Amino acid sequence: MTFAGWDTPLELVKSELTQLRYEGVVVPKNLNDQVAELARDKDKNDMNFYELEEIYDSLSKLEVSSNFRYDQPNILSEIQKKRPEGPRKLTALGQEELFDKLHGAWTGRAAGCALGKPVEGMGISGKDGIVGRNIIRSYLENRNHWPLDHYFSGKDVGDQLTIHCPKSHRENIAYMEPDDDIHYTLIALKILEEYGPHFTWRHVAHTWNQSLPYNVICTAETQAILNYNNAVPRRAKSNWVTPEYTSSYRNPYREWIGAQIRADGWGYACAGNPELAAEFAYRDACWTHRANGIYGEMMFAAIIAAAFVESNPRELINIGLSEIPKNSKLAEASRAALGKASSLKDFHSYMDWVESNFGALSGVHTVNNALVVLGALIYGDGNFHKSVCLSVEGGWDTDCNGATCGSILGAIKGHSELNSSLVSPLNDTIKPSVIGFQEITMTELAKRMQEVQNTISASI
Repeated sequence: MTFAGWDTPLELVKSELTQLRYEGVVVPKNLNDQVAELARDKDKNDMNFYELEEIYDSLSKLEVSSNFRYDQPNILSEIQKKRPEGPRKLTALGQEELFDKLHGAWTGRAAGCALGKPVEGMGISGKDGIVGRNIIRSYLENRNHWPLDHYFSGKDVGDQLTIHCPKSHRENIAYMEPDDDIHYTLIALKILEEYGPHFTWRHVAHTWNQSLPYNVICTAETQAILNYNNAVPRRAKSNWVTPEYTSSYRNPYREWIGAQIRADGWGYACAGNPELAAEFAYRDACWTHRANGIYGEMMFAAIIAAAFVESNPRELINIGLSEIPKNSKLAEASRAALGKASSLKDFHSYMDWVESNFGALSGVHTVNNALVVLGALIYGDGNFHKSVCLSVEGGWDTDCNGATCGSILGAIKGHSELNSSLVSPLNDTIKPSVIGFQEITMTELAKRMQEVQNTISASI
């Protein structure tokens, strides 16, 4: 069935219209009108396969306008040609320091993810026309917990605001519960242990099929793995299947945050080597995402790799930007954010600017969520606890942003210097849904990633 995946056929087509406009495609009025007419009777037309498939086929033939001013290639060699200059490789670390920083990165990622997990839905959707950031603030103020300084309480105070994931509430938390932000970091470790530094995107797809239940992946990833499995017979090789096909066919989420949250494992494995981390991230992202969706993973993989050596947030961001096309929407937005963070007095003033300029994007788009993390890094002043809390206060995809921010600061500080009340409640333990990792300590994960990192360093 053509439209099986994350959402109904009608919603996929509506999301595709939005994505095409973002990519610089002018959609003819008749196609917009057709979709609008179907949407007027959503209950009747949600699963109207035949008409919607015709519309989708017409949309797939449209081309980017000649007036589109961005240059956003999808091939690694072309991306690298269009990136600015930057430090491609930094200083190597001693083994003791490397282990401490890897332990800190895993722990920081888990803590940030657990912190943001209960309010992810609230952050993305908001309530009654109020953006998620402000609903989160109301929730905390009503419980005398503003500003955010610890895990969310599930206490009911009669304000009709509800948070989810009770195993990550401050009253219950005892480990990092299953979450895709953690799963993909584990998957990266598994891929590198099995295939080494020369893995391909096909190895990624194969590993997902082996180890990652379909019901724990979302948006672009659901569409891409479905496309891959529909095109590749289980008992035969289909080398004709391309990343362009798997990432683009019936996949309107190709610039959403799904690839960005998969950056961390590549950064850990390439500590001190942002260029290689960005390359690994590209191989991971290219079959599920396009353009800014790819760049988000590449940028943060480079930032994380550099964070093992460099501590200045602005320098880290510039290193990340040096691995993506300078004339892309993500790069442009990030440079603007750096400028605003120099002139605006505090994080929430900065977020007012982000929402004003990028709030029309989906709450799970790469670009706006990347800006939340960049702002939290800058306004957090190098403090792990403050930075992670700000990243969740910023709203939208709170568990993703908290995890990414925590990962970066964890790599900077190392486990020995985290000094945060967010650390001990997790008991150094992750209980994910990835086959082969049903329960594991972050200490063990740091040891295994260190072995991978050493193998890669010796081979390049």
